[in-house]
Amino acid sequence: MAALGWLTPRRRSATARSVLAGEAAAEAARKTSAEDESALLTGVPDQAPEEPAFPVAGDDRAAAFFDLDNTVMQGAAIFHFGRGLYKRKFFERRELTRFAWQQAWFRLAGVEDPEHMQDARDSALSIVKGHRVSELMSIGEEIYDEYMADRIWPGTRALAQAHLDAGQRVWLVTAAPVETATIIARRLGLTGALGTVAESVDGVYTGRLVGEPLHGPAKAEAVRALAAAEELDLERCAAYSDSHNDIPMLSLVGHPYAINPDTKLRKHARALDWRLRDYRTGRKAAKVGIPAAAGVGALAGGTAAALALHRRRR
Repeated sequence: MAALGWLTPRRRSATARSVLAGEAAAEAARKTSAEDESALLTGVPDQAPEEPAFPVAGDDRAAAFFDLDNTVMQGAAIFHFGRGLYKRKFFERRELTRFAWQQAWFRLAGVEDPEHMQDARDSALSIVKGHRVSELMSIGEEIYDEYMADRIWPGTRALAQAHLDAGQRVWLVTAAPVETATIIARRLGLTGALGTVAESVDGVYTGRLVGEPLHGPAKAEAVRALAAAEELDLERCAAYSDSHNDIPMLSLVGHPYAINPDTKLRKHARALDWRLRDYRTGRKAAKVGIPAAAGVGALAGGTAAALALHRRRR
């Protein structure tokens, strides 16, 4: 990827950087669509008879977008990836301690802290600089099996499977590196992933990002760009997240879900009558009405990510 042209000068606004990050994530996601289908892991929960069936089978203009950390998987993917790299002697113990602190903060606070997440990504970028993308992808497959596979929330995976069973496409949307997100999406049988894009030249990481991390408004831009490229109707799409930072993404779609929500997102979801589900305690969906079938089972950044995935699939 001729990524040098995507670099964003410091003088550009936060919105412009979000746009660039979203476009880069969408482009990268469309490069790596998954083909496997995963098995449905959970049973059918109590249904709300008054709700129409959802997802709607055969609606090819609908899709689902899932946040990753604490929505699909317990904890932060970047921390688990860091653990795997430490095991392979990519960095020293003091850096692992740093990763551990960031993960502890994530678990205790229950929300993404932008400063801590940025620190974690900066650490990861410095670690992978000079390594080949293909090398990290291969190692990432091993790390998934070692540290991530048993941290997938069965309930959320079942929700994703419901969309797949209805013939809809399902993407992860995460601030984690797009390579890591793509591996997780493939292993779960999902369509693909939108993630933070690290710059590479001739297949070697430079230690820089394309745009900015795919976080907050950048996620919404990535989804918007991907939807445009895939000719999706966002009003018929669903989005799932645990964090209030993803309200911009959730607000884009006609079917927003708060999964394992933090306090701010829970309050926001209740105010807008969004659907809620919490798998951390085994509590049933608090209405806001989980649909019957659902329980079965800023701008440049968004556009580049969507276009990348789109071009690869074409």
